[in-house]
Amino acid sequence: MSRSIPVLTVVAVLIGLWYLAVIPMNAKWEYDQAARNDRELAFGEMVALTMNQERPVLPAPHQVLIGLYEQTVGCDAVGRRMCRETTPLTVQGFGQRVVESVSSNRSLIYHGLITLNATLLGFLIGTGGGILLAVAIVYNRATDASVMPWAIASQTIPIIALAPMIIVVLNSIGVAGLVPKAIIAAYLSFFPVVVGMVKGLRAPDAMQLDLMKTYSAGGRDVFLKLRLPMSMPFLFASLKIGIASALVGTIVGELPVQRGGLGVRLLSGSYYGQTIQIWAALFAAAILAASLVGIVGAIERRVLKRMGMAA
Repeated sequence: MSRSIPVLTVVAVLIGLWYLAVIPMNAKWEYDQAARNDRELAFGEMVALTMNQERPVLPAPHQVLIGLYEQTVGCDAVGRRMCRETTPLTVQGFGQRVVESVSSNRSLIYHGLITLNATLLGFLIGTGGGILLAVAIVYNRATDASVMPWAIASQTIPIIALAPMIIVVLNSIGVAGLVPKAIIAAYLSFFPVVVGMVKGLRAPDAMQLDLMKTYSAGGRDVFLKLRLPMSMPFLFASLKIGIASALVGTIVGELPVQRGGLGVRLLSGSYYGQTIQIWAALFAAAILAASLVGIVGAIERRVLKRMGMAA
């Protein structure tokens, strides 16, 4: 409760500011419509109209929530026929809608699963490569001096410019579908893992390393029993950043491909001026990212607890 109250307070303030911002952002359209019809528009009426525009400049929070529902398991996602068959909505009908939405290309669940698959594959590739590179950097001075600067420099390239290049090059050699998006996700996720893992593997101080030497511990024992356990908190902190970055990379990689995913929903919404669709897709991406970070956090607490560390 002590943690939730400050969070809920900030959320309530943000929602209040959001509602206040809706009025000036959408008021111009309502005043223009009133002027075309030669009628006066009272302030209260204008406020009510700005909160329920069909294509607002800035959708109100309740419009985004309704749009999120409609585009996941609502009529917009499953189609009017399924919507009629499951109305009034029961537990069984809701289950049928969820099943139908998984295979419907109009549903955010369908597109979210496409994004999730590429995100997880890219995250695994980036994490594995990042851990191996971190070990090489810690144990090899030449790798540290040569590779680490390039790893840092690679993150200065804007991903929005790099993603189409990767897609085009891989398509030219016959690699398409999930893999190009996963590579873009891996590109963004590996760097936090490298930096965090290097910091963690170098966390033992000289006294701890000398103590291992007094036990006649070899390099393998030092790594498995000292460096690796001490790197776990650093690794999990990096994994939380890495999996969120992988999701961003996947969404960016979906923009030039346009074959499904939350990035495609964002792009199609911008093409047709469907701001509610754009915001609903953004919220879906945020929920997906929060869920992934939460899963990593749960694994972190379990692992560190078994290792006798405080999560």
